[in-house]
Amino acid sequence: MVILHQITPTLSTSYKTVRLRALKDTPSAFGSTYARESQFSEADWRTRAANLCTPHSIGYLAYHQGEYCGIAAGFLDKEVPQNAELVSMWVASTHRRTGTGKLLVDAIESWARLSAAHTLRLMVTNTNLAAISFYERLGFTATGRTEPYPNDPNLIEYEMSKSIL
Repeated sequence: MVILHQITPTLSTSYKTVRLRALKDTPSAFGSTYARESQFSEADWRTRAANLCTPHSIGYLAYHQGEYCGIAAGFLDKEVPQNAELVSMWVASTHRRTGTGKLLVDAIESWARLSAAHTLRLMVTNTNLAAISFYERLGFTATGRTEPYPNDPNLIEYEMSKSIL
């Protein structure tokens, strides 16, 4: 059974391991790169982990049979706190289609709802058809907003959202 651990500074080493693994596995799914983040110091990782356990943010690692196999984070929009953002979503290929992704998204959605958010939003690259389909199954729909993917101008990011009232 997969369980979720909230990301805190004490889990910064595990967070680093999963995040770097995710960046290597699916580089076009993130707004950063493995080359950039692999250079971060341990202090940087502790700070990043601390930034995922505030009143305006949360992060989870999925844990199964002695290893971390997924990650997701959420932030409240600074200008419009009724909007929450789902970011850094990734599940190891060994755990895809097992409910791990849904567990992570549900946890972020629950946190967002408890934080008084009305909408959960995310960005997904146009080539990540499996992710788009996954999000659609969870009730997300395209908003029509797009932007160039920052790491590759040949890719476009689509915004998707879901009402969580």
